[in-house]
Formats: sequence, C-alpha cells, structure tokens
Amino acid sequence: MQIQLVRHATLRLEYAGLIFLIDPMFSAKGEMPAVPNTPNQRPNPGVGMPITVEEVVAGVDAILVTHTHFDHLDEAAIRLLPKHLPVFCQPPDLDKLVQHGFEQVISIEEEYTWQGVYLHRTGGQHGTGEIGQQMGPVSGFVLERAGEQTLYVAGDTIWCEEVEQAVTAYRPDAIVVFAGAAQFLTGGPITMTKEDIVQVANAAPDSRILVVHMETWNHCLLSRRELNECLQEKQLAGRVHVPQDGEIISFH
Repeated sequence: MQIQLVRHATLRLEYAGLIFLIDPMFSAKGEMPAVPNTPNQRPNPGVGMPITVEEVVAGVDAILVTHTHFDHLDEAAIRLLPKHLPVFCQPPDLDKLVQHGFEQVISIEEEYTWQGVYLHRTGGQHGTGEIGQQMGPVSGFVLERAGEQTLYVAGDTIWCEEVEQAVTAYRPDAIVVFAGAAQFLTGGPITMTKEDIVQVANAAPDSRILVVHMETWNHCLLSRRELNECLQEKQLAGRVHVPQDGEIISFH
C-alpha cells in the first residue's frame, strides 16, 4: 500500500494493485473564496498543487468522495476528472454526483465489494451542536482485502463514538485522519484537533496514522509544526506522521 498526499484531503492511494483518488480538489492557489464566518479570511486554497492534475489522475482506477464540500470535490475536479471512472460516495451525495456528469456513481450504504476490495462506510461527526448539524452528513471508508493491510480513511470528523467504533471494529493497520482543527467564528472545531489525534492514536495502538487536511484551507487553524510538537511531547512521533504536500508514504 502506498499513499501520496497531493494536498489537503486529496490522496492518491495504491491499494491491491489499484489506484484510488480520494477527495479530489484541483483549484489553483487562491481560486476560491474564503469560507464565510471563519478566521483568516484569505482565498482558498492557500497553497498550490505540488504536482500537475495530469500526474494526479494518471492511471486512476476509481474515485472515492467522502463528502462533497468544496474542499473535497471542487469545480475544477468536476470539470477535469474522467467521467467514466467509478465514483464511490455516501448515499446523500449520489444525486449530486450524477448531476455533475459522473457515469458510474456507487453510493455505499454499509459496504460494497469492487475488484476484490471491500469498502465499508463508517460514520463521523463534522463538528458538534448546531454547526455539526449544519455541516451535514459525512462518512469515512475502510478498505480491506485478503493479504493487504486494512486502511481506514476517517473523513471530516472530530474524535467521536463513530470513529472509536470503526477503530475497534476494523483494527486498521493504517488510519488517515483529516485534521487542521477547522473552525468557524462560533462553535467548536469541525475537524480533528491535536487532542483528537492523540485520542485516535491511543485507541489504535497498533495502527500507523497519517494526518492530512492541513495548512490549505483558510479556517484550518492547526499547523503541522504545532501538531508535530504535540506528537513529540506525547511520544507518538514514531507512529503518527504528518506528511508534506506531494509526499509519498509506503506501508509494508
């Protein structure tokens, strides 16, 4: 298994001889507006792509969309992605993806098997209280195949009962968490904080953890530096990795 962090939540995953593209966001730096009612009112994304769109989509077999917020599927990706590829999604996003012109949209209620890979959908909470409700439903996905490592992509969620249940049920070898402690001017964080990541690491002592969804979107307030300092302090730096944009991580 090999994962390349392209940028933010966009990942190229090589798994069981297949290439999955996760949460494609292709906009040029500053092409989209800042999220309203948030700190740091600067245009999004805050950084450019480390590789070309052509390199990102080369050889891709399927697309996986955890949810359809603009930082996980933007207009540039909708325009540039091949429309014939299978797109896996959560049920609430099915109609929207079909309307975007994708020809093979497969919504996963609980699980789905494709090319011998088991895809399990997991729950999450995109924040708490009223803001969590407004953010709408989000999902994570677990990929499993005999002879392969089990991967859990948690999606846009804070540490919550659903994440704990997924970790317990699937005992993943690797976990990708979407962090950044994204926040509005009111309410609590809507993606994982450094404290949340420590909780994940403690709940999954045998898992390698990759932390993405950082330093790209205007309201993601947690920096890589601050998180790495926390991981050093908690003696988790050997097991929790915070990749740079473009970095490729191999799992053996």
